[in-house]
Amino acid sequence: MSFPLLSLLVLTPLAAGLVILALPRERRDLIRWLALGAGLVMLLCSLALYAGYDQQAGGYQFIEYAPWLPQLGIAYHLGVDGLAVAMLVLTGLVVSAGVIVSWKVEDRPREFFSFMMFLAASVAGVFASLDLFLLFFFFEIAVFPKYLMIVTWGSPETRNYGGMKLTLYLFIGSLVALVGVLALYVQGGTFNFLELQEAGFSTEFQRLWFPFVFFGFAVLGAIFPFHSWAPDGHVAAPTAISMLLAGVEMKVGVFAALRAGIMLMPEGAQIWSPVILALATVNVVYGAFIAMIQTDFKYVIGFSSVSHMGLVLIGLATLTPDGIRGAGLQMFSHGTMTALFFAIVGMVYDQAHTRDMGQLGGLMRKMPWAAAGFVVAGLVSMGMPGFSGFIAEFPIFMGAWRAAPIVAVIAVLGIIITAAYIFLVVRRVFFGEVPPALAAVEDIPLRDKITIGVFSVIMIAIGWFPSLIVPLVETSVQTILQVVGGA
Repeated sequence: MSFPLLSLLVLTPLAAGLVILALPRERRDLIRWLALGAGLVMLLCSLALYAGYDQQAGGYQFIEYAPWLPQLGIAYHLGVDGLAVAMLVLTGLVVSAGVIVSWKVEDRPREFFSFMMFLAASVAGVFASLDLFLLFFFFEIAVFPKYLMIVTWGSPETRNYGGMKLTLYLFIGSLVALVGVLALYVQGGTFNFLELQEAGFSTEFQRLWFPFVFFGFAVLGAIFPFHSWAPDGHVAAPTAISMLLAGVEMKVGVFAALRAGIMLMPEGAQIWSPVILALATVNVVYGAFIAMIQTDFKYVIGFSSVSHMGLVLIGLATLTPDGIRGAGLQMFSHGTMTALFFAIVGMVYDQAHTRDMGQLGGLMRKMPWAAAGFVVAGLVSMGMPGFSGFIAEFPIFMGAWRAAPIVAVIAVLGIIITAAYIFLVVRRVFFGEVPPALAAVEDIPLRDKITIGVFSVIMIAIGWFPSLIVPLVETSVQTILQVVGGA
């Protein structure tokens, strides 16, 4: 029997969260180091998966199986394909970085880091599940810690509104998805994803139930018009949770919609793809326009995430090789980019105590690492060649051109607007004169510089050496195309 690497990755943060909760409140340093240790174990396990995944063989690997409720066809069934491996690496990176940037949290750090670990376990569990019930179970256990972390440690002005809005939107989306999941179970007789994939659901069944599953899960991916929880939730959340929400949680929604919707009901995906393309195009352009007119530094990034997730949804909805490949790459690229964005916003706020861009300026002189990191993430956001955003966005537009040229033409506007608001933010926040109120602002600590450096190197390295991730994602693309018949 092979080593249960996936179980170690999924259960380590869960165990760490329980241990942290059991520790005395006074053991603050131990609590922080335990949380960081759990994040690093997740990262090391994901890198072991990355190194050990056989890209020539493809398919699902590192399979773990144990009956859970056999009478109901429910099992503890884990396994990963290339896309899931990439998402787990992203999760390990963002969780570890989130712990580091939260190192100075002094308000109930025991509960803070414990809930963060529970959230991390939820995310990893969704990416690793091959049982539909298990996937939904992990999907749902994130709701409680997300809400508590926002309303307890979030921005005092908006945390109650943002936390409740996020919870209600995601809970309603989950209920809709649950109805679809139960329909799949009743019709297929099992929750086993691999068996459901071979169930051969009728066209009428797929036409009816595909939107329940896809759109229910895609609410977490901020699909229009169910997107407004995202900017409000991101802005209300503490920095680390904003990083997790935008960096990996939104990917969880799209990943679940792909796996349970598109891969189990491919004919339904073909029927509903024009609707998804239309809504996702609104995501891209609307999100970019609204980001451009914001004066709150964090709201700019919140609406930017809505826009860029639209590109992921466009790629999937094209059902073409290029589009799906680009969607997978964009999930990773956007995850690293937006986690870095929110980390830097948090660093600026910690020093300047404001997110109003009218009161900021000249911070390049005060915190050059933050300015450089924001520029790198901005270039990724704009799809600049030489950065990870280009290798992700270019195939998405290629796929969109083949599937629906008008979508490609309209969505390109989002890239132009993205460049506009990135330049505006850089000028307002990091260049110009330092306002007198910010004269005492200091540089960020070494641990934050390391976080910025790691994320920046990853985004540049993928831009120059796409082979680091493209072949891995390609294994999943081929599997998806075999199912949907888009090759």
